[in-house]
Amino acid sequence: MKVKICGLKTKEQVDVAVAHGADYLGFVFAKSIRQITPEEVKEITKNVPKEVKKVGVFVSPIQSEVEAIIQQAGLDMVQIHGDLTTENYTVPLIRAIPVNGVDQEKYIKETSAEFLLFDAPPKKFVGGNGEVFDWQQLDTSSIKNKKIIIAGGLTPENVQQAKQRFNPYAVDVSSGVETNGVKDPKKIIAFLKKAT
Repeated sequence: MKVKICGLKTKEQVDVAVAHGADYLGFVFAKSIRQITPEEVKEITKNVPKEVKKVGVFVSPIQSEVEAIIQQAGLDMVQIHGDLTTENYTVPLIRAIPVNGVDQEKYIKETSAEFLLFDAPPKKFVGGNGEVFDWQQLDTSSIKNKKIIIAGGLTPENVQQAKQRFNPYAVDVSSGVETNGVKDPKKIIAFLKKAT
């Protein structure tokens, strides 16, 4: 199972995630306490190996802005929450889908994205609220030919349960590896150990 550590903001956080086996690094360009600039991402990911993918996280973005940031930050993929005006980006798309028992079926049908990321419904921020969605409300067994990513309130303590329940392609963590709102190297390492 692959692992994405999201909401990274410093070179130290990036280096710890890479050194301990993260497959994807997430950088938030949407309004958030974890927001970062494309220039900062370029700077802190200079030494990231090619096989570790850099993912830009956006909420209801304008396509031209996303494409500009892909170039500026050197992104390998984009993850889009909220409204999606296009699926045609120059890099692969991860479509974020809120699980609330009502809308996720519609979102699944509407997207042609290969990667589907299931997250808790929006609160103050669209994603990254550190809450587990109701796992009973998601049945991934009918989803074919897609790579399933589970997010939303994952921690070193519950990631194995998520793995057993959904058998996902990947898991995505942000607040679950933080202490007082800041990425905690020890928690990043613990999560990566537990998730693999």
